Amino acid sequence: MPQYKVVELREGMIGGKMSGDKLEKVLNEYGSKGWSLKAITSVDVKGRIGPGGVSGVLVTFEKAD
Repeated sequence: MPQYKVVELREGMIGGKMSGDKLEKVLNEYGSKGWSLKAITSVDVKGRIGPGGVSGVLVTFEKAD
């Protein structure tokens, strides 16, 4: 049965785009541990005080037992 791991990557509080370098680092880190990329999902992360949310992505990895 496969295992799954979900990693949340968020933007900083002030503007800007998701860093490709940050995503690449996470992909390489988990890939070196035997995890394979399964999906990347764009999300708005709520729960901060004030209006709006923070953009981010959920990166889902899969690994065989």
